[in-house]
Amino acid sequence: MTEIFDFFFGQYKTYSTTETTLEIIAVIFGFLSVWYSKQNKIWVFPTGMISTSIFVYLLLKWELLGDMMINGYYFIMSVYGWYIWTRKVDETHVTPISRTTPKEKKTSIYIFFATLLFVFIVYNYFDRWTSWVAYADTITTAIFFVGMWLMAKRKIENWLFWIAGNIISVPLYFYKGFTFTSFQYLGFTFIAIFGYLAWKRSLDKTQLTS
Repeated sequence: MTEIFDFFFGQYKTYSTTETTLEIIAVIFGFLSVWYSKQNKIWVFPTGMISTSIFVYLLLKWELLGDMMINGYYFIMSVYGWYIWTRKVDETHVTPISRTTPKEKKTSIYIFFATLLFVFIVYNYFDRWTSWVAYADTITTAIFFVGMWLMAKRKIENWLFWIAGNIISVPLYFYKGFTFTSFQYLGFTFIAIFGYLAWKRSLDKTQLTS
């Protein structure tokens, strides 16, 4: 039993109590954010902002630049998404769930490759190309940047990017030594699957009644 505990949580022996507590709080609010997103509730953004702001602090302290940039971007896009989700498209309706347009698909491609280039430049400047983790970070950063942009626009396809990025992040964060965060992404994967199905049902229902 001790061996199993050490395997999953042994790395926390080198962390301060404050760091561990903050990670747990960030994970809790991260779960709340994704859950509210699944429910199509505006609380996705304030809870997400609390989680990401804590992670920005921790990841900067742990010198994980790619992960820090992801969370910093999440925070900024949460502000943007909060505005989009509450913006009224007419006198009684706010921005609805919808599918991406051809133009938005092209924009998603631009965001993906622009993110790859940006992370490459940053990692090259700070000499971070020291292991395969840096390459995995680059890919997940690009995936999550697109996913967050689509979520802020209330596009159903955002869930597909979250699912892909979360699946990669589960073993990646465990390898980095952040077990709680790894478990968070495992939970995110299942919530994202159910989130996609829930949004699809809502979208199909809206299209049938329109």
